[in-house]
Amino acid sequence: MNKAIALLRKIHIHPLLWVIIALAVATAHFIELMMVLLIIFVHEMGHGAAASFFSWRIKKIAMLPFGGVAEMDEHGNRPLNEELIVVLAGPLQHVWMMALSYILFVSGFFPEKWHLLFIQYNMMILLFNLIPIWPLDGGKLVFILLSMNKSFQEAHLRTLYVSAGSLVIFSASLIIIAPLTLNVWVIIGFLSFSLYYEWKQRRFIFMRFLMERHYGKQLDLRELKPINATENEMVGQVLEKFQRGCKHPIIVKQQNGKEMVMDENELLHAFFSEKLLSAKIGDLLYTF
Repeated sequence: MNKAIALLRKIHIHPLLWVIIALAVATAHFIELMMVLLIIFVHEMGHGAAASFFSWRIKKIAMLPFGGVAEMDEHGNRPLNEELIVVLAGPLQHVWMMALSYILFVSGFFPEKWHLLFIQYNMMILLFNLIPIWPLDGGKLVFILLSMNKSFQEAHLRTLYVSAGSLVIFSASLIIIAPLTLNVWVIIGFLSFSLYYEWKQRRFIFMRFLMERHYGKQLDLRELKPINATENEMVGQVLEKFQRGCKHPIIVKQQNGKEMVMDENELLHAFFSEKLLSAKIGDLLYTF
């Protein structure tokens, strides 16, 4: 119960949304708008409920004029299976909503007109969210899938590349279908800005991932995945090989052919605490 109350307190309504509601009332589209807002609200609460179940830090669940977003204060160090559940928890809400609508329709409680419209809105929002564009659920799923066998940085960059290509195709399709519709340009503008912002922040996002790994709470990293390095590699180059959900012993091959093993915490300590930003791995072998 406490988690449910705490989750409800995270809900924020954008001021412009009230303007949209007022316009819907004035143009006799109030019911249609309420349907859309209900679907978006349940979708985002699905993300929020799953995140709350795993004790994630939830910043807010925002209802925006053009959609909704569940913002988490997590930085890529949660188990991938948890993140997969949190991401899928949104789209899965559409399944029971459509099933309930059908039950109410066949029971005579929901007119066919509104039932069909409710199903249509559900399908549109569901399919839109599954497009592989960051920050939509589809883009987040791409990031999770790539993170299973790629480093954090590489998976993040590839996600942005996939998102950019998908956005071009999606935008071209919308412009051909409905070039004069304001909503189309709002959606394209929002996705373009979000993707551009994520690209501009990519280095900061990577540093935040490493910093939480170093300064944050002890993480349950079940998979042990060694990283091979040479003495001449830079500390930063080795850190770029760090992968989500994995504990990394660093196996350093020396010039004399011998191998030494460093714990990843030693590397993180050297980078963040000792500020050895331009150091080589070989410089650290006898430091720790």
